[in-house]
Amino acid sequence: MQSPYKDKEIAPLQNIEDWEEDLKVRYPKPKDEQAKAKGDYRNYHDSDRVDTVREFYRLNHKYQTYDFVVEKEKEFLTFQKREMPFWDAIDYLNTLVDDSDPDIDLDQLQHLLQTSEAIRADGHPDWFVLTGFIHDMGKVLCLFGEPQWAVVGDTFPVGCKHSEDIVYPEFFRDNPDAQDDRFNNKYGIYNHHCGLENVKMSWGHDEYLYQMVKDYLPEPALYMIRYHSFYAQHRENAYDHLLSDHDREMFRWVDKFNPYDLYSKVPVPPDAKALRPYYEDLVAKYLPPVLKF
Repeated sequence: MQSPYKDKEIAPLQNIEDWEEDLKVRYPKPKDEQAKAKGDYRNYHDSDRVDTVREFYRLNHKYQTYDFVVEKEKEFLTFQKREMPFWDAIDYLNTLVDDSDPDIDLDQLQHLLQTSEAIRADGHPDWFVLTGFIHDMGKVLCLFGEPQWAVVGDTFPVGCKHSEDIVYPEFFRDNPDAQDDRFNNKYGIYNHHCGLENVKMSWGHDEYLYQMVKDYLPEPALYMIRYHSFYAQHRENAYDHLLSDHDREMFRWVDKFNPYDLYSKVPVPPDAKALRPYYEDLVAKYLPPVLKF
């Protein structure tokens, strides 16, 4: 049977990293350096990837419904796909590199190391460094056959009205939840300042990894992992009405993490072989030797 979540139109992204490149077009400066006028930093028309990124978000916004998220939680959060030692998982993640893309020659490990090494250079705690190192591991969802629109992309709450501050909000018109009276108002199924622990987010690598490591890392690290793609909130404050006071306190850590994720690219890639002993010790300190996916 054909999946109900497949369209016959053009493929959304030629490379999974096109989404992150689009983020840098939208947000060329860290949050504390942003000009207040949205037009200064949300200029999509300068991106040579605009067609594929638009198609990506068309599919993402059409199919990321409340019921879809519930379905994916049932499918993946039993963590019965496979078991792998941590470093085998890193090698597995590296198979996401697209050799046909002439503009991207860094594997996933290099992006993770650039992020974590920038964090380490600034003297942050070791759990913060580890967070940078593992934050994109949830992208292994692509290797389990998930479409890219269900793995990466800006995340947002499902079960309530979609904010106009989400990228390409016009595509939500095709989302069934937009016509569902339970979901198409400001609060939907939620309550004022109910707290994000009570809110379902669109499905992707953020939520998947959070659920995988939630028993092992400090709470600030978990917020960074779970909400690092929630740009409508940590750039636009679009969902303040759902956040609790505790969420707002924890989002200061998300704001600290974001520049390392987006702006840590360096001219000379880190030496993965030389750095591996440090990261082996760090991973062993916090995570089990075998991960369940």
